[in-house]
Amino acid sequence: MERIIILERAAKSHFPIIKEIAYDTWPDTFGGILSEQQISYMLVMMYDLESLAHQTEVLGHQFILLKEQIDGQDKYWGYAAYELNCKEDTCKIHKIYLLPKCQGMGFGKRLLGYVEKESNINKNKFLTLNVNKYNKAVDFYLKYGFQIVGEEEIDIGNGFLMEDYVMRK
Repeated sequence: MERIIILERAAKSHFPIIKEIAYDTWPDTFGGILSEQQISYMLVMMYDLESLAHQTEVLGHQFILLKEQIDGQDKYWGYAAYELNCKEDTCKIHKIYLLPKCQGMGFGKRLLGYVEKESNINKNKFLTLNVNKYNKAVDFYLKYGFQIVGEEEIDIGNGFLMEDYVMRK
């Protein structure tokens, strides 16, 4: 049977789903890179429902969800967040996460393809993102056509630092 995969714009009612996916994904994604304390701090900082509302309503981030319909039920597997026209015709990808069991199935390419299409429609010339230097996703982005164009160390408070590559396509 053919899989029915749907990408949809997230509404405020989807914030608990985004939060749940983040909490299920981050320990696997960052467990070997960041301390448990930093992961917990960042999850609260970025995925508290008020923070998600601020990101969409004030900062202009747009979230999309990737879901599959199974037996008439929606199963959410991942999400992406992006900001059009972030800097002079640049679309910034702020987040892209898939549940660990769904990685390697082409879903990340679908999310990136959606964002890239939206970027092109809005006449953004570049896609940019930050990724932890030690995240295995660096290779995924390189295969997708991104290049490392810089490095950033970002103090996120509470004594924690993000050490990222800046990537651009």
